Amino acid sequence: MKSGDPAVDRGAAFDASPNPYVLLTPDLRIAEVNQAYMDVTGAKRSEVLGQPLFAAFDSGPGSDAPENVRQVRSSLEKARDTRQRDHLAVVRFSMPRTQLDGSETFEERLWSATHTPILNADGEVVMLLQHTMDVTDLAPVIRPDEPTTALDAIIGDSVLRRAQSVQEDNRRLETERNRLVEMFMQAPGFVAIMSGPDHRFQMHNDAYSQLIGHRDIAGKPVRQALPELEGQGFYDLLDSVFATGEPYEGRESAAQLQRKPDGLLETVYLNFIYQPIRDDAGAVVGIFVQGHDITENVLAAQRQKLMIDELNHRVKNTLATVQSIAIQTARSNTDPASFAETFQSRIMALSHTHNLLTQTHWEGADLRAILEHETEAYGPTRISLNGPPVSLEPAVVLSLGMIFHELATNAAKYGALHTPDGRILIDWGLADQRHRKLKLSWREIGGPTVVVPARKGFGSRLIERNIRHDLAGEIDLVYAPEGLIAELTVPLDRTAAQ
Repeated sequence: MKSGDPAVDRGAAFDASPNPYVLLTPDLRIAEVNQAYMDVTGAKRSEVLGQPLFAAFDSGPGSDAPENVRQVRSSLEKARDTRQRDHLAVVRFSMPRTQLDGSETFEERLWSATHTPILNADGEVVMLLQHTMDVTDLAPVIRPDEPTTALDAIIGDSVLRRAQSVQEDNRRLETERNRLVEMFMQAPGFVAIMSGPDHRFQMHNDAYSQLIGHRDIAGKPVRQALPELEGQGFYDLLDSVFATGEPYEGRESAAQLQRKPDGLLETVYLNFIYQPIRDDAGAVVGIFVQGHDITENVLAAQRQKLMIDELNHRVKNTLATVQSIAIQTARSNTDPASFAETFQSRIMALSHTHNLLTQTHWEGADLRAILEHETEAYGPTRISLNGPPVSLEPAVVLSLGMIFHELATNAAKYGALHTPDGRILIDWGLADQRHRKLKLSWREIGGPTVVVPARKGFGSRLIERNIRHDLAGEIDLVYAPEGLIAELTVPLDRTAAQ
C-alpha cells in the first residue's frame, strides 16, 4: 500500500490514538488492539490477537468477576444485536499485573466503556469497536493507600456516584424493558408495533410472525412487508388511525394473506385493534397492533349454521314425505288395521334409510348398502346383487331407499318373494362417465304369474314420483308374465333440486 492510502492513515490513527481501543469480531474475538489499549491493560498484542475477549481478560478470580464479565458482554451483545452504540458509564473489571518477583495478581479498576457496531454496506455488523477509559482515579476508595486531597474526594466520589446511579437506573429500565419485551413476544395473540406514517415494523411477536408465514418484515413499511393487503382496506385503516389518533377495532374481519412462500392467498378471520402510540408532546408516532386469529371459530360457526340450515331443510322434506305417505296410504287402505300396517312399514323404511345416512354423518351412502338394507329381511340367498361401488348423495339415498322398499314390499305381497322359490336379480352399472348415470335393473323370477294391474297403486305412483320428480330420472316398469322388471336410469351429477 502507498503511504497516502486512506486505509493506512486510518490504521495509523487507530494505533496512535491516546484513547484505548480494541476491535472485536461479532463473536467477541480480539481482531486488533491499539498501543493505548495495551498500555492500560498491560497486554501484549501477540498474546491476545485472535483470542476470545473474556479468555484474554476475565476480571480475575474475585467473587465479583462473573458479574463484571456479564455486564461487559451484555453491553457488547446489545450493540451487536441492535446495531446501536451502547455505553457502560462505570464497570468494575480487574486487570492482571505482574509483580517484581514475577508473580501475577489482579488489580481492581473502574472503567467507562463505549461499544460501537461497525456495519458493512448491507447494514450487517462486521466488527465491534470498544473504547475504554480507566476512571479509577475518580474513586478514592479504590486507592486507600494513596494520598487524596479533599477536593478529589468530594468531586471524584460525587461524579462516580452520579455515574453509577445513572447506570443502575438505566440497568433497571433495561431489565424492565426486557421483561416487557419477553411478555410481548410470548403473548398468545398477535402483536406488532409500527412506527412512522409509513407504518414501519419496529417489533412483532411470534404469533404475528406465524400469522404472516414467518416472513422477514423487521424495519419494513407495511406496504412493502405485506403487499397482498393492497385493496383490502387495511392500509387505509392504518393511515386513518395515524392521521386522526382515533383507534380502530375490527371484528371477524376477513383478510387475504400469503402464509407460505409463493403460496396462494388464504382467508383468515381476525379480531384486532389499531391503537395510536403518542410521544411526550401528544403527537402520534406509531401504531400498536394487537389481535387474535379467530379463523377456526368463524369457520366453525359457519359450519354450524350450514348444518342447522341443512337440518331444517331435511326435516321439512321428511315431514312432507311422511305427509304424502300418510295421505296416499289412507287412500289405498280403507281398513284402519291395513292402513296402520302399511303406513308403519313405509315410515320404518324411511327411518332405516335415515339411520344408514347417520352412520356416515350424512355424507352419503353406497348403493349396495341401500339395497342390502331394504332386502335383508328376505335372506341373502334370494337376492342377487351385482354391480360396482357407487357412492350416492344423501338426497339420492333417501329417494332410492323408498323406491327399493316399495319394490321389495310389492315382491313380497304379489311377486317373486311371495313364493319360496322366487328370487330377485339386481344388476347395475354406470354409463356416460362425463355425465354419470346410474342404470339399474330389478328383475324378479320364480314367482307367481304376473298380471298387469288394472290401476296404479300408491307404491307405483310413489316410485314414479321419486324417480321423475326427485331424481330427474326415468323408470320403465314391465309386467312380464314370468316376473316384474324395473329398469331405472338416474343422473348422478345433479341434485334433486335441479
